[in-house]
Parts: sequence; C-alpha cells; structure tokens
Amino acid sequence: QVYVEESGGGLVQAGGSLQLSCTASGRTVSNYAMGWFRQPPGQGREFVAAVLLSDGQTTHADSVRGRFAISRDRALNTVILQMNSLEVEDTAVYYCAYSLGWRLGDITDARMFDYWGQGTQVTVSS
Repeated sequence: QVYVEESGGGLVQAGGSLQLSCTASGRTVSNYAMGWFRQPPGQGREFVAAVLLSDGQTTHADSVRGRFAISRDRALNTVILQMNSLEVEDTAVYYCAYSLGWRLGDITDARMFDYWGQGTQVTVSS
C-alpha cells in the first residue's frame, strides 16, 4: 500500500503563484513516476504534469507548459508543482498520483498511476 498526500492548495488572484507538494509513503520501494492531474468544476480529470522518479524527466500538458513546473526529490518521495501566472481556468481540484512501475502507455494517461491522493482545491479569482 502506498499513501499519497497533497498540500498547498488555496485561493489566489489571477496572475499569482501557488506551490503544491505531494509526498508518498508506505511501500514505495517500487516507484516509477509521480504526477498531477486536475478536475475543473463540472469537467473530467485531466493531466497536468508528471516526473519520472529515476531521472527526473518531466512531461507537462500544453495548457500549463511555461507556467507550471514539476520537480521531484526522489529520496523523500516528494514532488512539487510550482504554478505561476495562474489563470481562472486553472481552478480545479488537483490530485497527486503515484505509479509503481512502467507499463505500456502514455504517462499522461491516468491509468498509468496506481495510487491517488484525496485532492487539494486550487481556486483562482479574476
């Protein structure tokens, strides 16, 4: 069992910044990647960013590239999502996800991840 916990959400004005943090604990010997997804109000869950824990390779969604940056501290099983130039459209519940191992598929697909956090609310006001 792996436990995933997010922190750092909140309310911010458009153009501002927030930093989300996520820590995985428990049986983390098997580890491949960690990522962030979000679910805007009334919409489905969408990919935001992911990082491979072995080498730090990152992938970002087109909608956030250049504004958001994911990074990891492998020793601490922690990932950080730095969000800058926030827009009202970034309002969503943000979920952290943990992948045990590689499987055939795209890292942007939620099915690549095995454990999920409860989510943290990010609200961007105009």
